[in-house]
Amino acid sequence: MKLTIGHLYPDLLNLYGDRGNIQCFCKRLQWRGIDCEVIPYLSGDTVDFDTLDIVFLGGGSDREQEIVCQYLKNIRESFLNYIENDGVVLAVCGGYQLLGKYYQTDKKKIEGLSILDITSEWDQPRLIGNIVLNSPLSSRSVVGFENHAGRTNIGSHMPFGTVVRGHGNNGTSSQEGVIYKNVVGTYLHGPLLPKNPEICDYLLNCALKRKYGEEIELAPLDDTLENKANKVIAERQE
Repeated sequence: MKLTIGHLYPDLLNLYGDRGNIQCFCKRLQWRGIDCEVIPYLSGDTVDFDTLDIVFLGGGSDREQEIVCQYLKNIRESFLNYIENDGVVLAVCGGYQLLGKYYQTDKKKIEGLSILDITSEWDQPRLIGNIVLNSPLSSRSVVGFENHAGRTNIGSHMPFGTVVRGHGNNGTSSQEGVIYKNVVGTYLHGPLLPKNPEICDYLLNCALKRKYGEEIELAPLDDTLENKANKVIAERQE
């Protein structure tokens, strides 16, 4: 078995060590004897979604998001088809915002892909700090670090989680992120997956099922260190 991961525009979307999510995907596959290939698509590259099992879209500054959005618009239809056909996507921060209708910065409106029915608007103060969620995708608390000025409204979409501590999508709704088909959009940096192995395995399971047409049971791993890291954040007193 093998999964192929597409890392979109790491030359522009590369904040807060989020490429660690790619490493987590790969290691948890390799530890189980499953092959993994990562294809980085740099600015202007043609993305062949037919060859991909997982897509990762990270975060960047407002300027970088605006640049990336122009590239994404050129591949919107193929990206949309990939998502609607249950393609697995992890989109963090700026990548999460770009899947929506728009991000209104303090200076201009950045048009998104309108794949998700969400909108984001800039406001102050920035929402910064450790964050803890309850998520339907994990039996443990989901933890991470958020640092964003965008306030995101997800409409009728299912949230990635309910905020236990922190700010989330907009600081008022008690919601964080979004789940749509096999897409997880979130503001959680850290990176997200190493401290939340159940989320990583959930996405890997989705990708394997889509590719091979059946449920494939992932061999259990010793997540003692990962769970200790998760517990430290979940129980930290701010």
